[in-house]
Amino acid sequence: MKQSMSRKGNCFDNAAMESFFGTLKAEYFHLTDFEDVDALRVGLKGYIDYYNRHRIKSKLGGLSPVEYRMRAGKN
Repeated sequence: MKQSMSRKGNCFDNAAMESFFGTLKAEYFHLTDFEDVDALRVGLKGYIDYYNRHRIKSKLGGLSPVEYRMRAGKN
């Protein structure tokens, strides 16, 4: 991942990533001790999978993204 940088004072293009990085740090990074960089890489891949597929989101009515897409596809 590479953090995007916009013109000074214009944060709207990277607001979604800033929100994700804040959540990542609060829910995963600060709560885990890593033995080495490889453990960090493996853990990040697992967290990103959890975040994109399994994490319950209030914006989606208490569903995970996968559950939300499956329900939306049935309507």
